[in-house]
Amino acid sequence: MPDLDGLRAVAHPLRLRLLSLLTAEALSATEAARILGESQANVSYHLRRLAQAGLVQLVEETNIRGGTAKRYRHDPARGEALGSGRVDEHQALMSSLAAELIARSARYLSESEFVFTEAEVTVSREAWERIRDMSREIGKLIHDEAVPSATPEGIRMSATLALFEVVNHDTAPRT
Repeated sequence: MPDLDGLRAVAHPLRLRLLSLLTAEALSATEAARILGESQANVSYHLRRLAQAGLVQLVEETNIRGGTAKRYRHDPARGEALGSGRVDEHQALMSSLAAELIARSARYLSESEFVFTEAEVTVSREAWERIRDMSREIGKLIHDEAVPSATPEGIRMSATLALFEVVNHDTAPRT
């Protein structure tokens, strides 16, 4: 059963952007707000929601001008459980991801190479397991290799991958 707080947490596009940003580096709300062009108060609110859902962890606290800067980091392994469970919860997550993908596509660098796969196919159980494991590895590689967004030689990329089994229309009971 998925974590409903986690599902609700990623239902907001700013929170998805924060998760991506906090994969490469630990940031405070102020630092993340500066990068994202958002208010510190808004980012702070959304960071708290992500932390409550367990999708970001507090990794550092520093005293700054009489206050405390809390730096958070995203653990991508926590998100995998979000798409498991009830169909309506799964659809809510997919809807959030689709909206974020559409928003990111507006920033597509048209001179760049584009990789695309879209499929709803039937494969053997062994192939499914291999594809699923390779997709997990690709996701891990993307997150492990992420560098801070200000890295001069860094290439900004977008990736959205959701693999799941579906009901076969040919064998599904008709209603």
